[in-house]
Amino acid sequence: MRAIPVFKMSISMTIFGSIGFFSVKTGLPSFELVFVRCICATLFLSLCWGLSGQYKKEKWNKRETAQIIACGIFLVFNWVFLFKAFEMMSVTVAISIYHLAPVLVLLMGSIIFKEKLAVLSFLSIVICFIGTVLIIGINNHTSFHELLSSGIVWALLAALFYAFTTLLGKGIKYTSAYAMTFLQTFLGIFILMPFIDLDSFTGLTQNNWIAIIATGLIHTGLVYYLFFDSLRYLPTRIISALVFLDPGVAILLDMLFTGFRPTLIQILGIVFIFGGMALSLKKPKTIRIKLPENYSTKNS
Repeated sequence: MRAIPVFKMSISMTIFGSIGFFSVKTGLPSFELVFVRCICATLFLSLCWGLSGQYKKEKWNKRETAQIIACGIFLVFNWVFLFKAFEMMSVTVAISIYHLAPVLVLLMGSIIFKEKLAVLSFLSIVICFIGTVLIIGINNHTSFHELLSSGIVWALLAALFYAFTTLLGKGIKYTSAYAMTFLQTFLGIFILMPFIDLDSFTGLTQNNWIAIIATGLIHTGLVYYLFFDSLRYLPTRIISALVFLDPGVAILLDMLFTGFRPTLIQILGIVFIFGGMALSLKKPKTIRIKLPENYSTKNS
């Protein structure tokens, strides 16, 4: 029954939509924030995994475990790039660029699986590209350094790594969501450890720590359990549609609590991106030709 996976995916996307608002409240740089998220999520997921008794029923597959590890690497750096983008630009602009990921999944999926792109799919990619250019305001940037310092490159990298994560996660069938997310966040601790500056944790307020723990337990542990647990039961089209909940919540919170107001050109760019995404979800029409009733007898 798809109702439960759809509900879980909807909850995960809605909660994740508030992560940009919480991340700016933590007072931590991107690497340190993701490091804490990985620790909190690992503790949370190991507790859930143990209490559920699921660890006794795990079916470990070498190929799938390697796939989970690769997926985990992409996932961790997806977080790092996204938080880096939040540090340097508004949540609304960063999250809009970040949600090019479903279109990248469509494009890369057609290349990997050697499927022909439909006209609507190709058109959606072009529209999303135009929308990205409008949001970025590419004419305002004359050098790569200026482009990098604006946060746009980080948001695009986050979208790319999110697409990698989705494509890899879609093929995982036998390992439970507990085991999968536990392995990924546990791996993240060791990946990020060499990059961590412990001085970043000095001078943090109580409100900072509340936001940090919330991003670790809720936005990482709970959200990614719900996300990966529902991912395997849903077709790509439904997943791509539900992803709209995330930016919707993010943009609403950004406007309500930070007072961000996009320019007219940026609004047009946002409309183009999400319009292109919506177009990519549309099924191409199939033309049916009605044959005469006695056609089969004449040609048999």
